[in-house]
Amino acid sequence: MKVSILSILLFIFFIPEILLGQVELTYDSISSEVREVDADTVMRKQHSAHKASIYSMVLPGLGQAYNRKYWKIPIVYAGFGVVYYFVSFNNSEYQEWREAYNHALQNADGSEPPINEYEEKYGYDTDILKDQKDYYRRNRDLSYILGGVWYLLNIVDAAVDAHLFSWEVDEDLSLRVEPAFYQPLYGQKVNGGVKLTMHFR
Repeated sequence: MKVSILSILLFIFFIPEILLGQVELTYDSISSEVREVDADTVMRKQHSAHKASIYSMVLPGLGQAYNRKYWKIPIVYAGFGVVYYFVSFNNSEYQEWREAYNHALQNADGSEPPINEYEEKYGYDTDILKDQKDYYRRNRDLSYILGGVWYLLNIVDAAVDAHLFSWEVDEDLSLRVEPAFYQPLYGQKVNGGVKLTMHFR
């Protein structure tokens, strides 16, 4: 009788504690998993592709800095520097050829001296002056367009980098390269090649 009473008392006092311990352990493990998921979610939300795009719109290169791709910033500004050089050069040439062309038309009788070296050299043929004027104007306008394209590429690059910021390559990713032979069809010779097999786990 004493043994059974002792067993009942042990059951009453210790089993709930064991069960409570298991519940607390389960709760702790669940809460830690929730915290990890929340932390990961917060980090993904904090690094926004929208912010990177806006930063690059406001100041080219700022989106790359936001993405911590600092090595891209000199490339962005080098591209704008090249565009600026071509815009400046072509615009300067266009202005010179336009002045020569306009002055050559007004000075058809040759009563006034040439306004610049282009008129002095080609003033007898205004078609050459007009063609050169149009050529440099077209190149200047094209340089402006290329500058706009480079500006958009700067924004797209920042947005793509932001999307891939928290993307990780799986360590189990593997690529296997092996020779492959194909069975001949209708009397053709055996064909060979290389087979690439990529495994995702």
